[in-house]
Amino acid sequence: MKKIEREVSQYIDRHNLLSPSGRYLVALSGGADSVALFRMLLRLDYKVDAVHCNFKLRGEESFRDEAFCENLCREHGVAFHTVHFDTAEYAALHKLSIEMAARELRYNHFEKLRNDLDMDGICVAHHQDDNVETMLINLIRGTGLSGLTGMKPRNGYVLRPLLAVSHAHLLNYLQALGQAYVTDSTNLTTDFTRNKIRLTLVPLLTEINRVSTNNIAKTIERLAEAEKIFNPAIESHASDVTVVREDTPRWRLGISIDRLRQTPSPEYVLFQLIHPLGFTPAQIEQIAQSADQQTGKLWQSPTHTLVVDRQMLLVEQTMNADELARTMRIPEEGIYVFSPNVRIKVSKGVKNERFSPSKAPHCAHLDMANIAFPLMVRHIKPADRFVPFGMRTSKLVSDFLTDRKCSYFDRQRQLAVFDANDALLWLVGERTNNRFRITERTTNFLQLDYMGIKIP
Repeated sequence: MKKIEREVSQYIDRHNLLSPSGRYLVALSGGADSVALFRMLLRLDYKVDAVHCNFKLRGEESFRDEAFCENLCREHGVAFHTVHFDTAEYAALHKLSIEMAARELRYNHFEKLRNDLDMDGICVAHHQDDNVETMLINLIRGTGLSGLTGMKPRNGYVLRPLLAVSHAHLLNYLQALGQAYVTDSTNLTTDFTRNKIRLTLVPLLTEINRVSTNNIAKTIERLAEAEKIFNPAIESHASDVTVVREDTPRWRLGISIDRLRQTPSPEYVLFQLIHPLGFTPAQIEQIAQSADQQTGKLWQSPTHTLVVDRQMLLVEQTMNADELARTMRIPEEGIYVFSPNVRIKVSKGVKNERFSPSKAPHCAHLDMANIAFPLMVRHIKPADRFVPFGMRTSKLVSDFLTDRKCSYFDRQRQLAVFDANDALLWLVGERTNNRFRITERTTNFLQLDYMGIKIP
């Protein structure tokens, strides 16, 4: 008993997790691991309150666990905080699995309670076996080095003092204390990925090598130490290949393919940059292998789009269908808001000897003679054509923008102003339609001003 307490105490000190003067919340489910953590922190003289979440998923068993935890805290003179969640309803509302819904509810509540009580941290009972399972889950799903280092002793205010000890040792600890605990029946099923690994894969590994989980745990520690050296190096390479990183309304990342090729591990540098944006290891492998051969090739994550653009990999947040379909009707003169970052000012004027058409890209002057109101502002479509100013024949807008060396994102984002006859008047910020140019015969003109943030 003293041995495991000493191991945990040393682990706490090594990672500077807890302070003797601090106040901490203990996540207490009533299961063996959380009860062991609760009793051990008390015996190590740390100041704790307990928090219990009743997810109301197991009928009377859920209330049994709550009552057990309340009685345990009363017995040891520890403040007990409990909360009830309608987890099934929350999962349905937010389109989450029950498991993910419970996790989200749990950690959101922990953080709120920590703030309300001015606590220094939230202690959770993840142990060595949990860490091994996490590493195996990440390995199966495909991961970088960080996924192989398992859970961290500290994640913000979430603290894991038990990562150095196994579940079996915690059970022995409780037995030595004569301490009872409750068993969650769902942990005995194989409904969830983690439980499948716990109940099926880990026993198989132990059958192959009885100390396999110990060995994996040691490997996790070594990889965590290696990561301390590896991360600064990979971050330096990632910085070297990053040409564009803009915090604009449409966040953009630009990666030089030439510089990427010169790094010791192009694929892993790319992984460092775009895996946090939702791109899978399989996608990253494909991008790294074919980036310099497929200009115009697209890859998409749930939130971002990556395109090969000459010698660049460009990444932006994906425009959704509603954004692309947005239109704005302009019935008369005035200032019109297309989006939070885009305004169009429409005004009319009489041409005189002092008038000179604007050459600024954000301003267009057009002959009013053949323009029919209302005007319409929208994103361009594949079939849109116009006669670019200075030319005599029509051209697809997409071809015009390609000739201008505009990227995929520039083309997708491009706005145009049309009249009531669906004639393209102005490719905003780029070119007017030559059919509506100012001439010597012009008497009245239309002025269009782009007043938004022009994203490069």
